[in-house]
Amino acid sequence: MRASLDDILVAAQRWIEAGRGVAIATVVETWGSAPRPVGSHLVIDSAGDFLGSVSGGCVEGDVVTQALETIATGRGQMLEFGVADETAFRAGLSCGGRIRIDVRPLDPGILEALNVERAARRPCAIVTGLGSGAQRLVRAADLAADPLAKQLDERLRRRESGVEETEGGAFFLTVYAPPLRLIAIGAVHIAQALAPIATLAGYETIIIDPRTAFATVERFPGARLIAEWPATALAELGLDSAAAIVLLTHDPRIDDEALIAALREKCFYIGALGSRKTHARRVERMRAEGFGEAELGRIHAPIGLDIGATSPAEIAVAILAEIIDSLHRGSRAARSGRAA
Repeated sequence: MRASLDDILVAAQRWIEAGRGVAIATVVETWGSAPRPVGSHLVIDSAGDFLGSVSGGCVEGDVVTQALETIATGRGQMLEFGVADETAFRAGLSCGGRIRIDVRPLDPGILEALNVERAARRPCAIVTGLGSGAQRLVRAADLAADPLAKQLDERLRRRESGVEETEGGAFFLTVYAPPLRLIAIGAVHIAQALAPIATLAGYETIIIDPRTAFATVERFPGARLIAEWPATALAELGLDSAAAIVLLTHDPRIDDEALIAALREKCFYIGALGSRKTHARRVERMRAEGFGEAELGRIHAPIGLDIGATSPAEIAVAILAEIIDSLHRGSRAARSGRAA
C-alpha cells in the first residue's frame, strides 16, 4: 500500500503504542532501473499489516514475510532482489534493476523522537551501522558533534539518503528533510496554474495575498490560502531550506516584504516575476535594505527556465521546472563527480 511518509511513520508509532511488534524495511542501495529510490520505507506490523513501498509492489510480499521473521526473532537482515534472482522473478521485479533492502525492528524511542523532529520541520537523520546494526538519531542541532557530521550535512543539504563508507565501516544515512513547500506571493493567474501542478509534484502549496478579492477558495481550490501581508504570514509560517518562494504580484509593496524575509532565511529557491528592468529596480531596493551581492544573486529573475513560455500556464511550468532544477542541482553535481 502506498502512503505518504507522514502516514507511514506516524502509523508505525501508533502500532507500537498499541502493543504491536513493528519492523521497518528501507531501500539502501539500487542499481539500474530500480522502481523505488534509496531511502524508501515499508513498515510492517506483527499482524502483517503494512504501509509504504520499497519496490512499487514487485517484491513487497517477500519483504513482508521476512519482516515478520525479523519481528519474531528481533534480528535485522539484508535482502537483495534483482532481475536475475529467482525470487525476484517470482515476485515480479521485471524492471531490470536490483535493490538491497535493510529490514530491522523499529526502535520505539528513535521513532518517537524522529516524529517529534519531523512535526517541527527540523531536518534530522538516522545513522545505521550496516555491520553492527546499531542506530542513532542525529538532530540538526547536534550535527556538528557527530562523527559523520560532514557526510550528514551534505546529505541533508541534498535531501538524499545513502550509504557512506568510512574507516569505521559502512553506514546507511536515512535523511528526513522537511516536506517541500511552494509559497506563492500573489493570487494571480500564474499562481492559479502553478498551484495544482506544484501540488502534483509533491509540494505543499501556499498562496499569500492581502487582497481578499484575489485570494479566494473558488480561484484556488485545494491550495492553502493566507489573506495577510507577507511579513505577517511568513513570520507565522516560518521559512526554511525546504521552501521555494515565488513573487508574482508585480507590486513592490507586497513582493518586497516577502523578498526581504526570504533573503534572510535559507530558502532553496527565490524567484521573482518581471522584466530585467523591473528586477534591476528590485535589486536597488534590496541593496538599500542592506543585502549584499551574494544574497541578491540568489534571486532567479526573470523567473522560470527560458523555454519561451508566454501564457500563464506555460510560465507556471517554467517556474516549477526551475524550482525542481534548483532543488536537485546539488545531487546531480554529486552524481557527476562520482561518475568522474
